[in-house]
Amino acid sequence: MAQILFTLLMLVMLQAVLGFDNLLYISLESKKAPIEDQKRVRKVGILIAIVLRIVLLFVLVRVIGFFQEPFSFLTGHIENVLDFAFNGHSIIVLVGGGFIIYTAIKEIWHMIAVTDLSHDVENGTDKRKKTANAVVVSIVIMNLVFSFDSILAAIGLTSEIKDASTAFIVMAIAIVASGLLMLFLADRISTFLAKNRMYEVLGLFILFIVGIMLVTEGGHLAHLKIFGNEIVPMSKTTFYFVIVVLVIVDIVQGRYQKKLIKERENTLKSSNKNQ
Repeated sequence: MAQILFTLLMLVMLQAVLGFDNLLYISLESKKAPIEDQKRVRKVGILIAIVLRIVLLFVLVRVIGFFQEPFSFLTGHIENVLDFAFNGHSIIVLVGGGFIIYTAIKEIWHMIAVTDLSHDVENGTDKRKKTANAVVVSIVIMNLVFSFDSILAAIGLTSEIKDASTAFIVMAIAIVASGLLMLFLADRISTFLAKNRMYEVLGLFILFIVGIMLVTEGGHLAHLKIFGNEIVPMSKTTFYFVIVVLVIVDIVQGRYQKKLIKERENTLKSSNKNQ
């Protein structure tokens, strides 16, 4: 019993840590829905994703070999140029990572593009906006992509539990607990980003790094070699180190910018007094 409780605690912590990037995506994606629907979109998207995660867990437990074994028709070799052996796991991770990179770059481009976004929003022509249902679908799909690795890790952590039904129940409880935690934090993170718009850029760059991490992991799972060089997955240590550096740079940049603004204001006041 003690081992089961310890495993459950470890699974909840694992799901919480691995769910951070998912939560960030949900908060940023929900902003594309109409303002009056954003809160509902986050809740509905997460609740549907919790149910589908349990379904995915049920499926993976039974057909895990199908996702890990390379597909014969997606295995090939071009001497000194390209080697690959794609399986179901690698394809899901690669597609998910590529989509996240595309989304992050697109949103960053919208931020720096010289266009009158306020005018577009007022006239209802903001291309970034989606219907509430479209945002829910995006949240659910990406939630499943993010959860794929965490579910496989959960299966590995529960391998010592001999009874298969008990192991499944433990994993299901961990998924529901982490989902409820995401439900609790989603609105708070979205509110924080709405009040501190400058951190949206930081969030998008973190998503960009998440996409790179997924793409490298997918390439590694596909045994991808380009010009004889094997694709090596970004380690979690490197990922968190990069995130910490991004956060520190953003904080320092923000404070330095405030200092420059204050110095400029003091200079203007001094020059006005002299006049």
